[in-house]
Amino acid sequence: MAIYNLGSINADLFYQVPHLPGPGETLAAKSMTRGLGGKGANMSVAAARAAALVSHIGAVGSDGTWARQRLLEYGVDTRHIAVMDQQSTGHAVINVDEDGENAIVLFPGANAEITESAVGQALSESANGDTLLIQNETNQQAYAAKMGKELGMYVAYAAAPFDAASVQAVLPYLDFLILNEVEAAQLTEETGLAVDNLPVADVVITLGAKGCRWINSIEKTSQDFPAHKVDVVDTTGAGDTFTGYLLAGRDRGMPIAQAIGLAMKAGALMVTREGTADVIPDLKEVQESGL
Repeated sequence: MAIYNLGSINADLFYQVPHLPGPGETLAAKSMTRGLGGKGANMSVAAARAAALVSHIGAVGSDGTWARQRLLEYGVDTRHIAVMDQQSTGHAVINVDEDGENAIVLFPGANAEITESAVGQALSESANGDTLLIQNETNQQAYAAKMGKELGMYVAYAAAPFDAASVQAVLPYLDFLILNEVEAAQLTEETGLAVDNLPVADVVITLGAKGCRWINSIEKTSQDFPAHKVDVVDTTGAGDTFTGYLLAGRDRGMPIAQAIGLAMKAGALMVTREGTADVIPDLKEVQESGL
């Protein structure tokens, strides 16, 4: 089986700051680094490092060919990543404070210029039962979700950054939904539906330091998974790592509960590191972590 990920590709610009800046405040950063990021790229790298076959659907500008090459080095199929000469590569300005919390400003760039034909060409190579993963840092999510469902794919959606209209556009096609506690409350407010009443077979709500909750609407069950206790350095990319590992585990035949357990370990390891895609742990590291 394989995972097709319609996802963002960003240059992540990290600034280490004493605290997250308030309105009108100017801070001197202690350090600055550039790395590969974007929710989509992070998830693709995580899934590939979790031993899944991953094909990324996306776009970069001519200034971002390094990002496509790095994804390839991490084991991701990059044939469906377009290079757009008239666009800039997406990027994120990430402030990280001394407690590992972050504040992020995104510029979408080429991520918002993906064409229907590019998505269609990529998904035409999929097989029945393959996974389609989408999130909200690109365009074409609804088109991809509809096509994926018609092709018999397992359609998974990470509802971040949260946008109510985007969620409702893809909701009829979803088999799997992952969102955090705040996003779950926002979705309930917008739709009038409690999360456990959504027309989605599997919903996972991430709860930060409290772990996560898996809701299966078919069996009408709910299961909580506690977080592993680790020393937090940087929370950036931890949720993306969790998502990539979870879907990779499922794609490789794990029951959802077992895949969540693996993903919890990967996410816990991730918060002990500074960076995003470039520092996502591989499967061997996760299995030998002792968590």
